[in-house]
Amino acid sequence: MSIQCKKIEEATEAANLLTTILVRYPEVSTINYDPVKNTIKLNIIFNDVLNGKQLLRLKNYIYDCISVYNKLEKKSYNILNITYHVIETFTILKIERDLDTLVQGEISLIVEGLNQYSLTNIITEKPEVFYEDDLKFQEELIETMLENVKANKENKSLFAFRDEGQVLVFNK
Repeated sequence: MSIQCKKIEEATEAANLLTTILVRYPEVSTINYDPVKNTIKLNIIFNDVLNGKQLLRLKNYIYDCISVYNKLEKKSYNILNITYHVIETFTILKIERDLDTLVQGEISLIVEGLNQYSLTNIITEKPEVFYEDDLKFQEELIETMLENVKANKENKSLFAFRDEGQVLVFNK
């Protein structure tokens, strides 16, 4: 996957964070950063129309995973919204989390939880092959970038997505 920036000096910490998350987790189709609400929204697309029962179970599963994770870490979260939209034959799952309490381990938990859930129809771009050390480095990089974004609030809403092996980030 290639990453292109028109002007490197204009790439913000938030843009770098979104890019790194998309590179590390091919299951995440798009990411939105909202500086007003101080949230990011991870969007996962399923190549199927999930029915109400499936979606309710999936939402409860994600809520439970995040709640248990936070209890074990002796933390709490401020914002956790899980919504979905059905567009033709696709279901888009949107998971919104506040940046103040979000950590990389939660992102990893969400993605791994979705992979282990009984749904196998998550649309992913063919990921590059990474060695375990590379994956660990990317996760550490995400954690560092999360801390930097928390410390340096930005005022631009961003939208990042993949397109033919590239990650593109736009101001909203």
